[in-house]
Amino acid sequence: MSLDVPAALLERAEAGEVDDADFVEVVRTSLPYAWEVVSRVASELASGSEEYADNLVAPPDEVARGQLLRAMASDAIRGGLERHFAIKLAFQNCHRVAAFPLSAVGGDTYSRFIGTRAQLLNQHPELRNC
Repeated sequence: MSLDVPAALLERAEAGEVDDADFVEVVRTSLPYAWEVVSRVASELASGSEEYADNLVAPPDEVARGQLLRAMASDAIRGGLERHFAIKLAFQNCHRVAAFPLSAVGGDTYSRFIGTRAQLLNQHPELRNC
């Protein structure tokens, strides 16, 4: 299971839509490592002068890796994080999460990062089974 959803929120979801703030709070508490990585790259993007900010550090263990993979693989979770931080996320391998400004989507740097060439160039034997 990806998220630990409080019973009250689950009841609200069964009755209708849930707002992003409640959903993002569930993500934050359920996937703390993923939250830390995304919030860090979002903060680095906001405070830096680079075109994007990315995480190059592998997760400390399989639990953390699983959290990051669940967050990036779920359209709902990833989308909620993107809306919360007002960024576009990109993901390579098992841990390379990058934050881009929304205005970069479709641009050269973003397109290169998400392209097949970049994916191929970022392969490493130690990531084979991640």
